[in-house]
Amino acid sequence: MNQKNGSRVLVLLNPKAGLASSFQSVVTAIGRHWDRPDGDCYFQLSHSIEDGQRKTRQALERGVDTVLVVGGDGMVNSIGSVLVGTPAALGVIPTGSGNGFARHFDIPLKPEAAAAALSRGQRLRIDVGRVNERPFFVTCSMAWDAAIVRSFEKSPVRGVWPYVFAAVYEFFEYKRQPFEILLDEHEPQPIQDPLMFTVANLTQFGGQARIAPHACPDDGLLELVVVEQRDAPMVIANLPRLFNGTIDRLPQVKTFKFSRLVVRRKQAAPIQLDGELLEAGRELQVDVLPKALTVWIPHAS
Repeated sequence: MNQKNGSRVLVLLNPKAGLASSFQSVVTAIGRHWDRPDGDCYFQLSHSIEDGQRKTRQALERGVDTVLVVGGDGMVNSIGSVLVGTPAALGVIPTGSGNGFARHFDIPLKPEAAAAALSRGQRLRIDVGRVNERPFFVTCSMAWDAAIVRSFEKSPVRGVWPYVFAAVYEFFEYKRQPFEILLDEHEPQPIQDPLMFTVANLTQFGGQARIAPHACPDDGLLELVVVEQRDAPMVIANLPRLFNGTIDRLPQVKTFKFSRLVVRRKQAAPIQLDGELLEAGRELQVDVLPKALTVWIPHAS
């Protein structure tokens, strides 16, 4: 690890994210790779979103230059939101269920391996998406795809078939409605009852479900993935393609690169933002902050 860039480290642990039986081993693994004699590495628990954000702000005031998050994509979002626009870097030791952020950057899913890989890794400045000025780092979904994530995240098993089962279940529950979108400076265009409507900064929802296989984290653009209701049978039949990176090859899947997007819906409805469901209004404004967050990633092998 470059001590100049990672000598003052706050480790924030989410005790609810898969740590019940391995808490001490996770702390030991991180300490082995990040707690150096010429550095300052200390550990704190994040008992809630507000608690974790408060502790992060306090750490920044003390000059911390790295925050290691031990948790899932929800915690990456809450702590990363505090670090946007600061010189401090975010590192992720994944212990969540989907781990879309970690999977995109090939961060190992075992804490010992993740701590080691990041300690030998490099810093990268990545883009940050925003929905109505609320940051997101992985994906934001606004239609049936948001509901799928809700059910998929409840499953104790990951992989293709749990995702398909979640998709089928939510297909009958989701209330469809038409959208109108404005992409950058283009004219408004209707989207007839979108089934899938995801804005991606990184490639996947998590659990290896890659909704935007070619999304780039530092190109200054976001990627919109759209599937309309009329194309539902073909797309549902090909949902396993989410797991081999070929979903975007289907002609029914439309993708758009953009820097600013306005979405207008007839009714307010929940959206998925980095794995968390949030209530949202009828109009949504989406934009990108280019290279606004610094992250630790492993060196490419």
